[in-house]
Amino acid sequence: MKIFQLSINPKVTIATILLVLAFSCNSAKSVIESGVASDKLSAKQVIKQHKKNDADFKTLKARVKIDITQNNKSQGAGFTLRIEKDKVIWLSESILGMARMMITPDKVRFYNKLDNEFFDGDYKLLSDVVGIDLDFMKVQNILLGQAINDLNDEPHQVFVNNNSYAVSPKDQNALIELFYLINPSHFKMDSLQMQQILEKRMLQVDYASYQEVKKQIIPENISIIAVEGADQIAITMEFKSVSLDDEVRFPFNIPSGYKEIVIK
Repeated sequence: MKIFQLSINPKVTIATILLVLAFSCNSAKSVIESGVASDKLSAKQVIKQHKKNDADFKTLKARVKIDITQNNKSQGAGFTLRIEKDKVIWLSESILGMARMMITPDKVRFYNKLDNEFFDGDYKLLSDVVGIDLDFMKVQNILLGQAINDLNDEPHQVFVNNNSYAVSPKDQNALIELFYLINPSHFKMDSLQMQQILEKRMLQVDYASYQEVKKQIIPENISIIAVEGADQIAITMEFKSVSLDDEVRFPFNIPSGYKEIVIK
């Protein structure tokens, strides 16, 4: 059994950007991690603690700095993020609102004022990128440091790996290898690692740090690496000024005359 390590030398596609972007201040503080992983805990015990520590809130607001590296070239921007849990993920470029997106359980929508383009589609686009069936809840879980699947749906095994609990299905899918590395201090994810050997696809989501807001544990720094063949992308996200349970609005209106982005 192995835990994959991915190199960083990325390529950007619209689909991958949409996957990643689908992620005022209450005295947030960084979470100090002092827990030590024990080989005495069973997979069921680790999973129970992980589910227990899912962030409980109605709405979330934050500023998010996103940096994308493509072919050794990097670009970054600041965004305003708003979430109504289980219902809406909304993101807008902070300064001029030149790009905006909104994800709901049924739709993935995005427009870009610089290029006068928009996308209005479903989750098939995102699912094709990572090779698994994605939906709103799975995207939201990635942004909040939770496992993308319900870990109670099938038997799992656990072992200690570099002071994390490495949790994986007892019967790995022949097409997809999946590992969750869970932190022994707060039982949120340290890393999500997925590999499709035949398709030459890899996805790795690393959580460098978390912050505590109103007693809820929220990601602070996320790094995402996606690989398909020779094409790679690396994206980092830094969450600042996070607040919970404030009133939020989700204005979204695709300007007339924009050209639709069609992904074949």
